[in-house]
Amino acid sequence: MFEDQVVVVTGGAGVLGQAVVQHFLARGAVVVSVDYNQALLDAAFPNPGPHCHLAVCDLTSRDDCAALSERLLQTHGAVDVLCNIAGGFQMGETVFETLDETWDFLFNLNTKSIIYMTQKIVPAMVAAGCGKVVNVGAVAATQGQAHMGAYLASKSATIRLTESLAEEVKQAGVNVNCVLPAVIDTPRNRSDMPDADFGQWVAPEHLAAVIGFLASAEAIAVHGAAIPVRGLGG
Repeated sequence: MFEDQVVVVTGGAGVLGQAVVQHFLARGAVVVSVDYNQALLDAAFPNPGPHCHLAVCDLTSRDDCAALSERLLQTHGAVDVLCNIAGGFQMGETVFETLDETWDFLFNLNTKSIIYMTQKIVPAMVAAGCGKVVNVGAVAATQGQAHMGAYLASKSATIRLTESLAEEVKQAGVNVNCVLPAVIDTPRNRSDMPDADFGQWVAPEHLAAVIGFLASAEAIAVHGAAIPVRGLGG
């Protein structure tokens, strides 16, 4: 399905990132897994194989993202799919007590990283007349919750950025969409919520399949969508 395509996955060493990388590798893509730490990448992909490339990048740095993007375009000639998986979660203060550090951490990782990774890659997609961008928001970002103001604001911004970018590039043949997962079944979430029913959560491989669909030719008519992926939790 993705033979001869180059897919870039940020946050590739994380639980969801690994599932997304494996999804595309299993379907013939050349995949570049991007994360901030080489040791994390090596641990996640001890035997990456010829079609899996590992790249270190500070995704909160405009210069680092620009340098990586230029290097990828020079090496591979094109990036067909950009999956912005990198992100973070943090329970925060009340809105009126929000610290600059909390706000900046969440917006840098959840929002600016998307902007920085699109700044070189999306113009190349526009020039080529094709490309797919898939971002990760959060279903929780559709409604405010206590002590989550900064996090939900950053994920709400992801949705609006997705919609805006989609409008800007859809006539050029580039599709931009995002997924809105509920709680993802990860070891950390199981540790943080030991009494929860894990079977109600979203399995990483199932979310990866939705991302894979949005990156596929079958999703050619889908632009600016924010697709809830709730699992069985409602």
